[in-house]
Amino acid sequence: MSAKSVADALRERLPFLRWSVIRFALGGPTFARTGQVGDGREEAARAYVLAHGAAGDPDSVLAAYDGFARTRSMLVNVGDEKGLILDAAVRRAGPALALELGGYCGYSAVRIGRALAPGARLVSVEFNADNASIARTLLAHAGLSDRVTVVVGTIGDGGDTVKRLASEHGFAPGALDFVFLDHDKKAYLPDLKTILEAGWLHPGSLAVADNVRIPGAPDYLRYMRESEGATWRTVEHDTHVEYQSLLKDLVLESEYLG
Repeated sequence: MSAKSVADALRERLPFLRWSVIRFALGGPTFARTGQVGDGREEAARAYVLAHGAAGDPDSVLAAYDGFARTRSMLVNVGDEKGLILDAAVRRAGPALALELGGYCGYSAVRIGRALAPGARLVSVEFNADNASIARTLLAHAGLSDRVTVVVGTIGDGGDTVKRLASEHGFAPGALDFVFLDHDKKAYLPDLKTILEAGWLHPGSLAVADNVRIPGAPDYLRYMRESEGATWRTVEHDTHVEYQSLLKDLVLESEYLG
């Protein structure tokens, strides 16, 4: 094995050796506050994907995104390993209307959007306007602008975003088939409860939650376990934190029972 191959294998197994991961850890407070790491990696990802992903080809766009995250700068996308869990859940739900909380730079919106049937729609809610702009650019590049809309806001902003989703995007009682939660982990449970209170879900709607183990959403995990068989039926997927194979993560796939 060449020295380069050994180095690549070590970076895959020990992601902490990568400077971009160390830089992300140092920028953690900035990311929590602003939604960006602070070193320009999100804009660099946009430029890389536009240069390396074929226009109109969502699979090529995702491959370029994954390549950037593995070889240039780590990104907090759901990633390729956990993305397969997300893909399968979308296929099972067959949503006419889907909601994403935490769009970041559009990676998971591309994954979900490419799996939607003709006429189906995804609304991706992202609180950082710059991230939302990146996501829109890359969704357009992937040819998915007709089925994915990016909204700047948060479910927990006092009702403004909820009202916009209802008045402008067709969110109504029983209309929501699929929810992907990948935003502020402390907001998973309160935001899901807001959605429940709005009545948007129906029996059979699916909620998929990323990063339940790392960084962790303990309140959400406890709620789903306590609701098992009553309000929700949950499958817990053991997997890894994105773009490495050392740290374990947990993805929850929960079916609403009504």
